[in-house]
Amino acid sequence: MAAVIVLLVLAVVAFRQPLADLIWPDMRVQRLLDDAELALKQGRLSAIDGTGARQRFEAAQALDSDRSEARDGLARVAQAAVAQARGYVRDNRFEQARQSLALARELQVPRADADAVADQLRQREVAHAGLDELMRQAGSARTSGALETALPLYQRVLALQPTHTTALEGREDALSELLQQARLAIAADDLAKGSALIEQTREYDAGHVDLPDAQAQLARAVEARRRDADGDLRRLRLEQALTGYRLVLAASPADADAQQGIERIAVAYAQRSAREASDFDFAAAQASLRLARELSPRASVVREAEQALARARQSQSRLGSTLPLRERKRRTESLLAAVEQAAARGEWIAPPGESAYDKLRAAQALAPDDAAVKRAAARVVLATRACFEDELRANRVRRARACYDAWQTLETRDAGLADARRRLSLKWIAVGDERLGSGDVEFAAQALQEARGLDANAPGLAEFAARVRRAQTGQ
Repeated sequence: MAAVIVLLVLAVVAFRQPLADLIWPDMRVQRLLDDAELALKQGRLSAIDGTGARQRFEAAQALDSDRSEARDGLARVAQAAVAQARGYVRDNRFEQARQSLALARELQVPRADADAVADQLRQREVAHAGLDELMRQAGSARTSGALETALPLYQRVLALQPTHTTALEGREDALSELLQQARLAIAADDLAKGSALIEQTREYDAGHVDLPDAQAQLARAVEARRRDADGDLRRLRLEQALTGYRLVLAASPADADAQQGIERIAVAYAQRSAREASDFDFAAAQASLRLARELSPRASVVREAEQALARARQSQSRLGSTLPLRERKRRTESLLAAVEQAAARGEWIAPPGESAYDKLRAAQALAPDDAAVKRAAARVVLATRACFEDELRANRVRRARACYDAWQTLETRDAGLADARRRLSLKWIAVGDERLGSGDVEFAAQALQEARGLDANAPGLAEFAARVRRAQTGQ
């Protein structure tokens, strides 16, 4: 019996508080209210760990929303926060003042009370910051042309006193001068600097009166530079085109047309590398391939150029290492004779493997510097050009493309290639449009692909693409 009594006493002692909470919940609420009053008296209005007066009153209110003590207590916390904010303002503790003021607003203190303290805080900050000195520094910086120093100072003054007339006027004048610098930079073709200065102006004042004109000037300059780059690309002036597109992207990084232009330059460099490799001009081929790889490292045409260069090196190595000089000369003469025979039959580019073009390529692989080989190449170039013109006039676009490819491979720097490329693209569009009208959508789609690959900026290409797209979708 004594042992039982002892156990009961221990149980009561150990669980007296939980039992009290279950049996007398009002006791828990009262304890929270008492703790809240103590925290309020000590000035601990809010605490992250939940021991502040606000958190205690809110916990009591959650347990018993019918009791008014918690609600009244929160109102007193709000007033204490206002009083606390005033004290912080007097002591120039501006960050703590803002925190106390925010607490008061969260607890729905009367707006007039909070606004009055906010005004006091702003005035105190202005006085403490020394606006006259800030304005003097800003004016001096602007006069000396140091706009990057003056503008942040004006902005700081306006953050403290948004209606400061002199600061507003000073910032307006400084931004006008900044935009003038932007216009001069654009006129000097420094589009990146012009764009950066315009963006800086927009960050300070998106509604500045001179901003639309500067933006329009930049847009015109970007469009003109893009147009010039397109023209350079059509004429295969790849270095100039690349410079132009990069200038556009420096001013407008999201410009899709410029990005596509650089992709097309990568393709052109890769194609050039393949042609140079076929001529066994490995130094030039490697240089062109490097540029293509830098611009578009994952493009399939770059991988194809790499493979073409590797094959050409293997071919030259194999021929050079296995054939004695006399045998190489004999085979070269035999191939040149085959070139003449194919030419006599009019077989300039067909049939594959037996044409004058194919025999000449084999001779060039054996003896690229041989004078007789070079004379034969000049004759075949003239023939492939004539072949291109004949097939183009007859609307035989596939054969015209074969002649063009042979011509381009043999004479990569021929001035007439760019014009021929444009005319062939236009012919593909014309023939494809005619076949599309007769219902041959498949051929039209192939024609579109060919035309776009030859000249992505050919007149009428966009309209033809739209017609093909509508035909494919049945619209």
